[in-house]
Amino acid sequence: MLKVDAIDRGIVLDHIKAGHGMQVYHYLHLDELDCPVAVLQKVKSTKMGTKDIIKISDRIDVDLDVLGYLDPNITVSIIEDGHTVEKKKVELPEKIVNVAKCRNPRCITSTEQGLDHIFRLSDRENRIYRCIYCDAKAEKDSF
Repeated sequence: MLKVDAIDRGIVLDHIKAGHGMQVYHYLHLDELDCPVAVLQKVKSTKMGTKDIIKISDRIDVDLDVLGYLDPNITVSIIEDGHTVEKKKVELPEKIVNVAKCRNPRCITSTEQGLDHIFRLSDRENRIYRCIYCDAKAEKDSF
């Protein structure tokens, strides 16, 4: 059995849909951190069957809107002295800014460099976001 030590101080991203941990890792740019980061994939879970977990051994600001956009079931645990001191549940944000890029070649964001890519939540049930400029649907793999 694989054993990953508990962290003394940092953040644990839990309840990530199995197989999606690396997507979360890339969206949050965790490869740019100067601290240990562990990505655990397909961990057994009584609630989910299997899940992914990310452990970051430092306190960083995690963009909860990005997490909510990727997977609103993720929980964020803040760890101090080896104990959970705070647990946050993420939610679908009403809008996301510069998380996804509009793929519509006719969108103003394609011609105006430096313009923020802003998407609004248009269908909560199906987790669909649309560009505020051209109404194109956001694609999760575009960043």
